[in-house]
This record gives sequence, structure tokens and C-alpha cells, in this order.
Amino acid sequence: MDETHDRKDVAVVTAVGEFDAETLGPIRAELFAAAETHRVVVLDAAALNFADSSFLNLLIQLHRATLLRIAAPPHQLSRLFEMTGADQLFDVRPTLAEAVRS
Repeated sequence: MDETHDRKDVAVVTAVGEFDAETLGPIRAELFAAAETHRVVVLDAAALNFADSSFLNLLIQLHRATLLRIAAPPHQLSRLFEMTGADQLFDVRPTLAEAVRS
């Protein structure tokens, strides 16, 4: 389940669970809807259990569409970023509070 929270000009979308090509639809819709109405989109990834390359592709697409920050990525997601070089692309913050406030 995903949740979207609005904080001024920042939309926070919380990713919960596992994401692959089969399960991306709802979070894709939430992220792009947030990008249409907010200057900054923060993905709260703290409760994300698994993400594959299709999720990474979604984040790259979103990065091209808006100012994206990724908060509190779990080890598996951070490792995926490192292995693909996406850690050089994304604005990753250690906590949600830091991602929202910056």
C-alpha cells in the first residue's frame, strides 16, 4: 500500500511492500499525480521491502519529470542504486524529515 501526504510545495509518497513490473501501477499513478501538482516529490522508501529494475526505471522517469528526492532507502534499494550508478543520479536523503525540509 502506498500513501501520499502533502506538505506545502512538497508531496510525500510512501512506498510500502514490494515493487516489480507486476505491482508498479498504483505507485506510478501516485508519483506522477504528485509531480503534476507539486514542485518536489519525495519518495519515502523506508517501508519498501523489495524493488527491481522496473521500479528503478520508474524512478528515472520520475526524476526526468520533477524534482525527486528519495528518503530512507533500505539497503536493497541503495544497493540497486549503487550497482547501476543511479546513486549518482538521485537525490537520496537518510531521513524523511531531511528530504522534506531541504
